[in-house]
Amino acid sequence: MMNSNNDNYQTHKKPNTTTTTTTTTTTATTTTNNNNKSYLPLLVVNYLCLFVGSVSSSLLSKYYFIHKGSSIWVSTWVQSSGFPLLAIPIFLPYYLLKCTDRKPFTRFTPKLTILSVFVGFMLGLNNLLFSWGNSYLPVSTSSLLLSSQLAFNLILSVIIVKQKVTFTNLNCVVLLTLSSVLLALGSNHDKPHGLTRAKYFVGFFATVGAGLLFALYLPVMEKIYRKVYCYEMVMEMQLVMEIAATCLATFGMALDGGFSEMKTESKRVFDKGPAIYWVTVISNVVTWQLCFMGTAGMVFLTSSLTGGICMTALMAMNVLGGVVVYGDEFGGAKAVSTVLCVWGFCSYVYGMYIKTRKERDMGNSCNINQGIAMEMVHMVDDGV
Repeated sequence: MMNSNNDNYQTHKKPNTTTTTTTTTTTATTTTNNNNKSYLPLLVVNYLCLFVGSVSSSLLSKYYFIHKGSSIWVSTWVQSSGFPLLAIPIFLPYYLLKCTDRKPFTRFTPKLTILSVFVGFMLGLNNLLFSWGNSYLPVSTSSLLLSSQLAFNLILSVIIVKQKVTFTNLNCVVLLTLSSVLLALGSNHDKPHGLTRAKYFVGFFATVGAGLLFALYLPVMEKIYRKVYCYEMVMEMQLVMEIAATCLATFGMALDGGFSEMKTESKRVFDKGPAIYWVTVISNVVTWQLCFMGTAGMVFLTSSLTGGICMTALMAMNVLGGVVVYGDEFGGAKAVSTVLCVWGFCSYVYGMYIKTRKERDMGNSCNINQGIAMEMVHMVDDGV
């Protein structure tokens, strides 16, 4: 009787084991396929946000300064005050589209909130330094100094998130840095009128600080995102960070009279009139938010180094935008800079494609080998 019971037990368990294994394998394969299907469109959408946001905000900022806008606090405030727009990707999928079961801010822990606020203050300081540097330095010097952030980004990514240095990413960093240097050298006639030595040094150190802070910001975000399990949480973190950055900018504006300065600037300083002034400011708010949202998504979906590379590559696109929209000169140095930029970026994208394809092929091979091994185990068990 005991042997019969044991035989019945094993006979009952074998089909369940096979079914469970097959179901698990099928589920894993289906999940992988679904992730792959949703990953690429999400990546494309985030890069488009980064592209449109970066180029548009650059052109709008230039438009603001061309028509006699000069407030450092306005330039700082617009970079983060568009945070209400993040409510769209956070709340729309759950409450209106009904395409997710996850309620917004689920598993958003106090620790994650504190980290988001801290990084938000860091981002707010970076925005202030960036605006400060831009208000004093010529475009050429600012571009040259900001181009150094990519090299610092690579170094800090190696230290903080253990980024592997490969020929592909090192080659891209070198080419994009050279591209930015040539871009700066080709714009050395853009020095503002009345730039004193003191203002130059203030702008110099502010821009260097902004570059270093942003180079630190990207790998720190990648480190934090490793504790995040979905894209929606990234947008929720971004919302908290932007609120913190806006609070910092608003506090500074209130102390320095920035809000009254905006009102005065719109009526008496800006030469296109108050209506165009506010359209420019609001448009800048929207485009900066697209830029930061795209950056956060790129870091989450790829890596901090990829995010930094994409942003540096867009510097050349900003120059081309200036040529098309404002009729800026496009000399030999800018042409070579653009070629180097496209070369470096395309080589990096191709390297990522090859790496992804190899990983996918290895994953498929592992699944096939695992399936064959399981079949052999079941055949042996059936024989026993």
